[in-house]
Parts: sequence; C-alpha cells; structure tokens
Amino acid sequence: MPRPRTSPQPEVPGLAARRIAVDIVDGVLRKKIALDEQLSGRAAHPGLATLPDRDRALMRRLVATILRRLGTLRHLLGDLMAKGFPADAPRTESILLIGAAQILWLDVPDHAAVDLSVRLAQADRRAARYAGLVNAVLRRVAQNRTALLADTTHRDTPDWLLKRWTKAYGKETAQAIAEANGHEPALDVTVKQDPEKWADHLHGRVVATGTVRTIAHGAIALLPGFNEGAWWVQDAAASIPARLLGDVNGLDVLDLCAAPGGKTAQLANAGARVVALDRSAARLTRLTENLNRLSLQAETIAADALEWRPEGKLFDAILLDAPCSSTGTIRRHPDVPWLKAEADLAQLMSLQQRLLDHAVTLLKPGATMVYCVCSLEPEEGAAQIDALLARNTTVARKPIAAAEVFGRAEFVTPDGDLRTLPQYLPDPEPQWGGLDGFFAARLTRIA
Repeated sequence: MPRPRTSPQPEVPGLAARRIAVDIVDGVLRKKIALDEQLSGRAAHPGLATLPDRDRALMRRLVATILRRLGTLRHLLGDLMAKGFPADAPRTESILLIGAAQILWLDVPDHAAVDLSVRLAQADRRAARYAGLVNAVLRRVAQNRTALLADTTHRDTPDWLLKRWTKAYGKETAQAIAEANGHEPALDVTVKQDPEKWADHLHGRVVATGTVRTIAHGAIALLPGFNEGAWWVQDAAASIPARLLGDVNGLDVLDLCAAPGGKTAQLANAGARVVALDRSAARLTRLTENLNRLSLQAETIAADALEWRPEGKLFDAILLDAPCSSTGTIRRHPDVPWLKAEADLAQLMSLQQRLLDHAVTLLKPGATMVYCVCSLEPEEGAAQIDALLARNTTVARKPIAAAEVFGRAEFVTPDGDLRTLPQYLPDPEPQWGGLDGFFAARLTRIA
C-alpha cells in the first residue's frame, strides 16, 4: 500500500529573512560584494523578491546593525570562543553575528534569536556540525547581555581608518566621526520645490541645507510624492556641490561620473541643459528612469570620462563627482569599511588626477568647475586640488564663502573648500542629525 503523500512543512516565520541576511553579510565580508549590489538591481539576492515587506525591513536592519557593530561583535564573540570562529565553516561566523546582533540590539526575544540561528547552522552543510557551538555561544551572549553592552570601547572602525582620521583631523574629531557612523541615519530627500510643504507631508523637517529629512518606516516608493516625482533621495551633504556652481539656468553643464543622478536632477531642476556622462550603461538606465519619474530632462551618454570629448564644444560649467574611497558615506553604507583597504587609495587617486586634468580641457575659459568626493581622506580632496593648481596654471581656486553654504562656517576650510563631517548638523536624537562626509573645491578656468 503506498504511503500517503505529506505536505511540506511551512517554513518557520522569520527564518527566510535571517537566511538572506546571512547570505548578504557573507557576501560583504568574504566575497567583497557591495551591500547595494546585493539589495537592488540585477545582482540583487533572488530571495528578496519573495520576502514580505516586514521581513525585508527586518533583514535590512539586521545586516546594517551587524556591519555598523562588526568590530564590537567580533570582539565579544571572540571572547566567548576559545578557538575562534571555525575556519572550515566560514558561514558560522555570519550566523553567530546574526544571532548576537538580535540579542544585543534588536527587539527580538532571546529564545527566538538563539533557535533561529541554530536552525540556520543546521541547514548549512559545513556549519551543521557547529550548531551546538552556536547554541552555547548565543546563550552566553543572552546571559551576559548587560555586562557585554557595558563595554563602550569603540571597535567598529578599522584601525587603518581611525589612524588616518586621527592624523588628518585630530583624535577628538576622529572619535566623533566614528561615533556618528554608528548611528542609523534618517532618510534625506531633495525636493523640486516647497521643502516646508513636503516636510509636512513626509512627517519630517527641513534641515539647514534645504533638505527634507524624515524617518521612513516602509518602502520609499510608497511615500507621498514619490510617484508624483516631487523629490528624490539624496543625502544633505551630497546636495551641496551642485549649488556651488551658482545660477546654471540656461547653461550647458556637464555632470561627469553622473550616476546615480541626484546631482543631475538638481542641475536639470535649476534649468541647466545637462549632459550626464557615466561609464556604466546600467547605472545610466536607472538615472534616466529617475529623471522620467521627476519629469526632468538631461542628455545621457555612456562613455569613459577619460576618453570622451564632444566635437567642437566646451561647457559653461562642469560638476565632477569623482570615484573615491567613499569613506564619508559610512553612516549610510556601513559595508564601506569592510570592502575598502588603504591600498585602494593609490589607484583611486591616480584616476581622480586624470579626471581632473581631462575635465579642465572641457571647460570654457572663465567658466566654473566643481570637483567633489564623498571621502574623508585628504589625499582625495584638498591634496588633489593643490596638486592640480601646481601643475596647471590655467585654473585657479574660486573660494567658497560661508554664506553660500547656509552660513555654516564649519563647512568651509581655510582654503575656501567645502568639507563636511558626519557629526555636523547634530541633533539630540542621533538619527535626526549628521550628514555624509564630503569634500568639494570650486575652480575657474582662467580666461
């Protein structure tokens, strides 16, 4: 007599979200795949499409918490494991990180955090033999939560970065940068017009830069004004460089390295005739989709910025947002410290130098160019400009005044460049404060 067919058992609630979180954390730490690539676009984790909104939000919060607290988590877990993380089952570390983060910082019952982590280990071919270890270690985390959290020593910034920031800005400022990076930021959006109205609609506030800041609790596309094209997502600091070009209405403006397109949208919204150039056709497609949503226009060109030269044309203004180490964006992109290395700087600096040299040749005499990077590293900012001016006498610095950056004198360096730090625009509630670390210099081509 044939056995009756049994229905597959439903998956334990929340397990899929945690399994995807393990995959993504593993992707960052061991495969060096950027977080954004794993969350959206063609390379996004395939399991995301089947996750309910609530589970997707949990997964994102889990991953972000782990990456922001990675140094602390590794230290605490290491103290509880005499032999360290199992070398023959590397996903065991990610599973333990998921469990410990829930116990220490997320509103998840201890028993659920431990049980689901054990299930994740059991389901992995290599990690299964360490399911008992996962259970024991996480129970000890739960039992010692208060003592573990009492240790406030900062460990979440890699030593190489903290040393660099200490050298560049001093110990106190370096520590403030690191602390600011540990807080989950609010959502910043740039509006086409009437920021006060949209701050009201989005239950947010207008910060000093004119940016609307709000706390998003669901999908961004579901927020008021998104489908109408009233605003686009852009950190408060990232909105400043385009403003430094001044009145661009009716001007021919080149946005070099334009994707993801926030600055292109700013320039187009200000009335410029924008050429947005980027080497990535896929990123330009997303830029175009966003412009269409916003009912804004720009000419998009997929090309290498080092090779491209329009026939018989120079530009009234150029915005060069150069590829960089992105160390100023860690508060929004907590994977950056674990994807980058100090050795990466040399290649980036060489590219920035060549982009600057080429961009100058595309600028009309007497016209203005703004060079910017979302980096905290002096070699990618002021040092690049000093070197450019030393080798090219056809350009000069056009200093920025505090009045041009909302009266914020702390945003302006002694040389007249823009420099924002993550701890600027403080607020009693850390999530409402801060902005990305940006450098920008304004240059003019001598007539």
